[in-house]
Amino acid sequence: MNDRMITTIYQASYSTERIGREERIMQTEQVPTHLTFSLTSPPAAQTADSIALLWDKPASYGVERYEVYVNNSLAATTKNTDYTLQGLAPEHEYFIYVLTYMSTEEPLQSNTICIITRPQPQVFDIAAYGAVGDGETLNTSAIQSAIDACSQGGLVTIPEGVFLTGAIYLKSDMTLYLEEGAVLLGSPDTEDYPLLESRWEGLQRTCYASLVNTQDTQGGRLSNITIAGPGKIDANGSALRKKELSEVAGKPGSAICIRNTDNVYIHGVTVRQSPFWCVHIVYCNGVSVNGVGIHTKYDEEGNLYEGIVNGDGLDPDSCSDVYIFNCHIASQDDGIAIKSGRNAEGRAVGIPTENVRISNCRFTSGFGVAMGSEMSGGVRNVLVEDCEFHNVFSIASVKAIRGRGNVIENITYRDCTFTNQNLELQDTQWFRGALYVDQFYGDLIFDPHETQPKNEETPVIRNILFQNITLDTVAGNAIYLTGLVESPLENIRLENITAVGKHGFIANNIRGLVLDHVTVNAREGEAMRFVNVN
Repeated sequence: MNDRMITTIYQASYSTERIGREERIMQTEQVPTHLTFSLTSPPAAQTADSIALLWDKPASYGVERYEVYVNNSLAATTKNTDYTLQGLAPEHEYFIYVLTYMSTEEPLQSNTICIITRPQPQVFDIAAYGAVGDGETLNTSAIQSAIDACSQGGLVTIPEGVFLTGAIYLKSDMTLYLEEGAVLLGSPDTEDYPLLESRWEGLQRTCYASLVNTQDTQGGRLSNITIAGPGKIDANGSALRKKELSEVAGKPGSAICIRNTDNVYIHGVTVRQSPFWCVHIVYCNGVSVNGVGIHTKYDEEGNLYEGIVNGDGLDPDSCSDVYIFNCHIASQDDGIAIKSGRNAEGRAVGIPTENVRISNCRFTSGFGVAMGSEMSGGVRNVLVEDCEFHNVFSIASVKAIRGRGNVIENITYRDCTFTNQNLELQDTQWFRGALYVDQFYGDLIFDPHETQPKNEETPVIRNILFQNITLDTVAGNAIYLTGLVESPLENIRLENITAVGKHGFIANNIRGLVLDHVTVNAREGEAMRFVNVN
């Protein structure tokens, strides 16, 4: 162990006045590379008392456990590739590495990172600004006053109670913290949500403000915003959506909409009942979502939210360097949807969503992890790993239709399990199978073999890997892959897949399909049907 490669990274603090003072140089000692794997801590996911860790799964499988060491002492043992250290001291230096234990090999050791926790924040309790947690008093002004008064690096706390509020607006260098038993409850009145201009389903539209928003940057950017704690954010969407639609003044808002921000951290909270997409992250860089519960179809006890439509769970939209881990998502629509704008407007903005890691998440309703269909700024470099899907209609839905243009590429789904006994949907234009790539998404009637001229509106989907997946569904196709004649799917690889569906495996218009240890069984009809595939 003494001759291992040690990589020490000194992270700069979020606090602006400390940037530069804590920056140091990466130091490397050359050693055998087989003894290391990559450990990182997303900068956004470091607080005064916690550090979130992520590491790569070794290429060889059969991992028995991971051990997390802090200052050379064992701090935790886990089977996941993430861990959050908590109860740490503010402004303290921690040296961290991870050991991987496998059944037949010596343990592997990661690089070592050094993190300095943030300073102890100044606390701004909303109760001190007049907020009353009785579920009836409107607290918008009191909560916003606490946010406006919050000092740089400060923490605005929501104490135990139900705090009714309209739209609130976060600013740079602050944390909104919801304590145990705290509920931020959205007002059911549209007058409490001012109209604003925002991206909505990939296009700039007049929208109602969301419950939790970022301030208008007027062309600039915000930074270092955290929403954390064991409390809940309830957007009251069943009541609010109905009113927003009836007024026809703007598009429905979200529970949380964070825009134009660098370093966003959402940790531990439960977010539920949004009028529209639940957590919408737009034009942001360095996003971490850790241990969050999102409920857009049912509450935590399984009670249906009435009138919720298009209830995506989490939508990173034209964002980069996104980490989503250890989350539970029960959505009415896509659980996680990777977006980047729609059609000509999205291509003109031209900001892709890229470098996304989704790991150790659990999905219990909705449509799993989607790429698109609003993807006209491009989507690339996405990993979905070690996730469980139960009574969800699909693991993967990769969708880019004519008119979108641009590219979805370098997408990997691996080490996932899927079971679905829900017959609510079966092979519609919005759902083609448990694992599907579809360039006719939304078309009820279409001819997959009809060609059209290729131009800037023609989307490309390429370099997709599905690896080490087991799936069993009673609804629709097990696997469905269909490209355009003028733009076939390119380089689609399936490895170690065991699939059972109502129907089997349908594939159309693919250039470069590789099947390696793939088994598909159909409860009805033929197991495989391929046309124009090579």
